Amino acid sequence: MTTIGGLCDSFLAAHPTVKPATLVVWGQVARCLRECFGETHPLRTIGRVEAEAFRQWLIDRKLAATTIHKRLQFARTFFTHATRRDMIPRNPFEGVTHKSGDPRKRQHYVTEEETLRLIDAAPDWVWRTIIALARFGGLRTPSETSSLQWAGIDWERGTVTVISPKTEGHGQGQRIIPLFPRLRPYLDEAWDMAKEGQTHVIPETRYLPAANGPHGWVNCNLRTTFDRIIDLARLEPWPRAFHALRASCESDLAREYPITTVCKWIGNTVAIAARHYVQVVDEDFRRASGAAQNPAQNPAQYAPKSGGKGGYKKQQKPVFPEKNEPLLPCTSVQVEAAGIEPASRDISMQASTRVVG
Repeated sequence: MTTIGGLCDSFLAAHPTVKPATLVVWGQVARCLRECFGETHPLRTIGRVEAEAFRQWLIDRKLAATTIHKRLQFARTFFTHATRRDMIPRNPFEGVTHKSGDPRKRQHYVTEEETLRLIDAAPDWVWRTIIALARFGGLRTPSETSSLQWAGIDWERGTVTVISPKTEGHGQGQRIIPLFPRLRPYLDEAWDMAKEGQTHVIPETRYLPAANGPHGWVNCNLRTTFDRIIDLARLEPWPRAFHALRASCESDLAREYPITTVCKWIGNTVAIAARHYVQVVDEDFRRASGAAQNPAQNPAQYAPKSGGKGGYKKQQKPVFPEKNEPLLPCTSVQVEAAGIEPASRDISMQASTRVVG
């Protein structure tokens, strides 16, 4: 006789190659099933009434609507496994759903002015780079920002190869984005601050070991530090802090380029972008109605109007000093507009002169 505990063990054992982060989520569902029904509860005694009771059990724990929706979805997956193994004749969770929350309630558009305040409040160049990569490059944080390597940046062609641990299991482990002029000054600063032998844009010893833990990518202490930066910038906290930066970048890009192109750069689908990322702001209405005398420029695409050095980096191997001097809280660099056409994935020739050490 198969029990709830036996089902959970069987399901998890049947997926040994699943990503660690997914395994954590499934473990949460298994824990809920065990707590609600009991470890030794016979599987065949669970019908539609019991499945609905599980839904109410989740509601009584004051979980978010989206969390309840996802846990019911995975519970249904667990019991589908049971039907395929002939443990039960039918799935009692079929049709047992919970309306997910409105993602718009968790959306927040981070303006360019707010972004610059965050950058000014950042404690060092590493955090200025993290914020810029998320807001002006649309990278996922921490996975994509921590994985970004100097070898993936083609300064002459103006492209950045983003390593994407989240999508690598779907054959999409990387994507190529433009080296947006608004992002470039912060990568220039990061390059100037890089130490001899450093392979990653964000020093690989800084956050990478903690972020890529045994259970997959986690926020490590990034969220704690970022919350302090938000407070120092005198901004009101918002839900999904790093996601909002990335979503704001995609919203800006969607005003200037076809959404299919933008989704390839950001690394999501049109459906996901429409539901969870792209936001309509007041400036959109002003521009559409002709009320804006000076249409706002896309902050992800335009370089600052003032600054010092310009042009591309010289193609030579740099020599770093033994000790780097701290830079000003925010750099402002005038650069020429870079091309946006993706370069070939074979970028080793162009990037080799850029690799440190």
